[in-house]
Amino acid sequence: MDGQHDDRQEARIRAISAQAEEFARRLAGAEPSRLVDAARATVGGLHALVAALRPTGEEFLLAIDFLTEVGHYADSRRQEWVLLADVLGVSSLIEDQNNPRPAGCTPNTLAGPFYRADVPETALGANLSRDGEGEPLAVTGRVLGADGTAVAGAVLEVWHANAEGLYENQQPDRQPEFNLRGRFRTDAQGRFHFVSVKPKGYSLPSDGPVGRLMTALGLGLERPAHIHFRVAAEGFETLTTHVFDRADPAIGRDAIFGVKPELMAEFRALPPNGGKRKHALDLTLVLCPRGQGRPATHGRT
Repeated sequence: MDGQHDDRQEARIRAISAQAEEFARRLAGAEPSRLVDAARATVGGLHALVAALRPTGEEFLLAIDFLTEVGHYADSRRQEWVLLADVLGVSSLIEDQNNPRPAGCTPNTLAGPFYRADVPETALGANLSRDGEGEPLAVTGRVLGADGTAVAGAVLEVWHANAEGLYENQQPDRQPEFNLRGRFRTDAQGRFHFVSVKPKGYSLPSDGPVGRLMTALGLGLERPAHIHFRVAAEGFETLTTHVFDRADPAIGRDAIFGVKPELMAEFRALPPNGGKRKHALDLTLVLCPRGQGRPATHGRT
C-alpha cells in the first residue's frame, strides 16, 4: 500500500509540474536575463510547494487574502512587505550574500528602518542623551583594520532606542531631535568614546497581518537590546552593524535574525553613583579592506 501511495504522490507532482515545465518552455525564447532566471525559479518553486502541500481552494484564497492585506498595510510610513521579508529571514540572507565579511572582520547587518543620514558631527566624548532619561551608558572602543592597525579618522555613526525601546523618529513629539544619535571621527589611535543610555529591546509591530501570522505560528516578534553602528573609512568597506546586549532575554530569538556570536557584547553594570545605575560597553569594530567583502557576480543583467 505504501508503494502505491508513493506512486500516486509522484504522479500528482509530475502532473502539477507540467504547468511549470510549460512555463519554462515558453520562457526559452526570451532574451537571457536575471528576470527570466528569477521567473523560472520562482514558478518552479511555487509549483513544487503546491505539489507538496496540496492546498484546498479555500486555503489558496486565504493565502491570497493574506498577501492582499500585507499590501494594504504598506505605505510611505510603514513597509509591511519589508517586515514580512525580515521575519522570514530573507532580508538577513540577502544582506549576508551581498555583504560578506572575511573571518576576523565585524559582520555586516541590516541598517533597519530608523537610520538617519542627517545627524550632525559631534566631538568625541559627547553625551547622546538629549533628554537625560535612562540609565547612563559609557561606550568606548576602537576601529581597526583586518591586520590590527588602527583606522584614524573613520566616520562613526551611532543610533539606538531609548530605555523604553523606542527610537527618536518614532516619537518626534516626545524625544528631542537627534536623541540617542551621534556622528564622530576616530582619533589617531582609531579610538572613540561617548556617553548615552542603556537601550531596551522591543517588539516589531504586531497589529498587522505579519504580526498576526507570527502569533498564529507561535513565534515572537522580539528584538534584543542593541546599538547600531555605521563606520566609513577610506580604503575600507563601509560597515553597518548592530552590537547586542548578550544578557537580554531575547538574545536567542531575534525576530529578524540579526544576532551573530561576534556581535554579542557585555553591557557591564557599574557601581551606582547617586542612586542611578550606570553601565559600560567596550568594543572593537574591525573593517574589511575594500574589495575583499564583495561576492562574485552571478547571473546575467
